[in-house]
Amino acid sequence: MLLTTARLFLREFEENDWQTILSYQSHPLYLRYNPWTHRTEDDVRHFVHTFITWREENPRSKFQLAIILKANGQLIGNCGIRMKALHAWEADIGYELDHRFWGRGYATEAAQALLTFGFNDLRLHRIWAKCIAENTASAHVLQKIGMQQEGHFREDERMKNRWWDTLHYAILEHEWQAQKERA
Repeated sequence: MLLTTARLFLREFEENDWQTILSYQSHPLYLRYNPWTHRTEDDVRHFVHTFITWREENPRSKFQLAIILKANGQLIGNCGIRMKALHAWEADIGYELDHRFWGRGYATEAAQALLTFGFNDLRLHRIWAKCIAENTASAHVLQKIGMQQEGHFREDERMKNRWWDTLHYAILEHEWQAQKERA
């Protein structure tokens, strides 16, 4: 599977992608809002292998894709859309980028492509996402793609020896269609 945007290719993972992912997932800025305190080669090889095995599902309910810059073929992160069960009417999305590519609109571009794929190809009714409340950049991406905040869950996620608030967002298919028509 391959999704294309103005500046990105969103492609299936390949086994050798683990090296680039280990590089950015090991950085303290990446780790700040993730449950891990460090990443190892084995961790990331397993991470990538999991997404490769998802491709073998038939029919498929989970899609995790490498984010590649069209300009030079560089892997800069990954994103995904996941249904809990086949033929579900909703799915969640998520994304992560190498910190060196933050603030350039790549996460927004990838997330928008996931919405298009989810509503057009998977025929979903609702797509949702959540983020750590302190991760204002991620919340901003969700707002930019038209998602509405549905909840602020206080101290509902435990990681790194503390409780974190999470924000929950969603967009419905008819809201997405109306947004496209206005653009």
